[in-house]
Amino acid sequence: MIYYTYIYMEERKKQILNTIVEEHIETGLPVGSSLLVEKYKLGVSPATVRNIMSDLEEKGYIAQPHTSAGRVPTEKAYKLLLEDLGEGKLKEKEIEAINEVFSHDADFRKVAKALAQTAQTAVFWARDENDLYYTGMSNLFRQPEFSSAENIYDMGEVIDRMDEIVEGIFSEVDFEPEILIGSDNPFGDSCSSIVVKYRDGEDVGIFGILAPMRMDYERSLAIIKYILDKLK
Repeated sequence: MIYYTYIYMEERKKQILNTIVEEHIETGLPVGSSLLVEKYKLGVSPATVRNIMSDLEEKGYIAQPHTSAGRVPTEKAYKLLLEDLGEGKLKEKEIEAINEVFSHDADFRKVAKALAQTAQTAVFWARDENDLYYTGMSNLFRQPEFSSAENIYDMGEVIDRMDEIVEGIFSEVDFEPEILIGSDNPFGDSCSSIVVKYRDGEDVGIFGILAPMRMDYERSLAIIKYILDKLK
């Protein structure tokens, strides 16, 4: 009976953590216990949710911004999310938009722009270590995370060093998409990236997206995989 209760509580904690992540990805705002109970019909009292959130905060999965009573997921929470990451599906309009670009013998710059528009974030593309293109930075700066001058400055530094960063990871990137979160992300620990290498005849290139840590990982990965398949 004690073991069953423990398993139940651990599952409940994971459910609430996943719900916090889902809500934060959608809104970009800190998440409070009352909102979780009312919006997601969790079937438990706000007091129970607050206790679980307190435990999650103690374990480092969520944190409290100094300006809010709500909580936001931490890097640790997003990395836990990856363990159960499902297969995202693209909308028909997104598939049509990408297919349209490839139907006209588009060069990699046009494909990068289509990727940035579909994913609504920043994209980098390098056909070799010295041929770099990036686009969609306005998509990135439009996100709530970059409303502070400090975060804008940090990302500005990343942009200034983009060629250096891409050159440094070029040989390390795999031919399968890799998700790099926070401290594992060479483009800065305040965001995440999904990067992949591809082969174009005898040439090799890499491309990827840069987004806030709260990116929709399932959908973003689905977009990357779809474009990667079109390149084969």
